[in-house]
Amino acid sequence: MIKSWSRKASRVLQETRILDFCEASESSPYTGKEHNFVFIDSPNWVNLVPITQHDEIVMIRQYRHGSRGVTLEIPGGMVDVGESPATAAIRECEEETGYLATEVHSLGVLNPNPALFNNALHTYYADVQASCAEAHYSETEVIEVELVAIDRLESLLLDGSIDHALVCATLWRFLGLLRGALQPDPLR
Repeated sequence: MIKSWSRKASRVLQETRILDFCEASESSPYTGKEHNFVFIDSPNWVNLVPITQHDEIVMIRQYRHGSRGVTLEIPGGMVDVGESPATAAIRECEEETGYLATEVHSLGVLNPNPALFNNALHTYYADVQASCAEAHYSETEVIEVELVAIDRLESLLLDGSIDHALVCATLWRFLGLLRGALQPDPLR
């Protein structure tokens, strides 16, 4: 049986505006020896699948500095301190797309990368309508909104047009819900 390790100490090695790079000393439940591990401390994240009245998904194209390329994604981002994940999903959708979701439905919670990250990704879907507000634009983040028919999602996922792993996981869960393979989570 796999056992949990016991954390003895941890420290921040490098702080950034988005995440902290940390090191932890943990004791093996099998040998009692201590070993050092690195991890990334990050706020929880959200992804939202926004659905228009015409069965289109409101998606965004934006340049990503990590991959140095333009991606096709759904709205998402970090959960602010004191904010619920559901509220963050609604906020991110309106900020990034100009579409308003009034009620979100959970597709579940995912662990982005358990080897490195200590946070969670909360996934949602919602019916949306165009808002009076404009999508957020800044000097460092330019977003182009694109409406994608739901029946095109699977082919875009399979051909690599959508390649952000967390977005893919959220969209596959959404498609599973549509096919009856996933039940909506009443917890938001």
